[in-house]
Amino acid sequence: MRVAIPSLERLADVLGLARSRRISRSGHIGTYSYTVHGAGCRFVSGNGTEADVDFEPDESGVFDLWRLRWYGLSLPEPLDVTDQDLRSAVRSLQPLLDEVRPGWFSVAS
Repeated sequence: MRVAIPSLERLADVLGLARSRRISRSGHIGTYSYTVHGAGCRFVSGNGTEADVDFEPDESGVFDLWRLRWYGLSLPEPLDVTDQDLRSAVRSLQPLLDEVRPGWFSVAS
């Protein structure tokens, strides 16, 4: 039996719904599986691509280089890059990304 998932408008809603026990800490939403952890959630698509994101108090999603690296390694054609290359790539996107605390990034608002 499938349980109806409450409406999700933002990724951060998964964290709040799990903490309030309206959904389990792990399960499926559409074609994605999810696992809530600490301050964030790990999402895995049907093809195995992983995206792990933490959430700030304002519910914006944040990631660090470790999470970005694991995303690249989980792609159907894995992308293995050095930390230096990741730092350079993130810095080149700084108009689009904000460094919200040292080493942690979010999409600019």
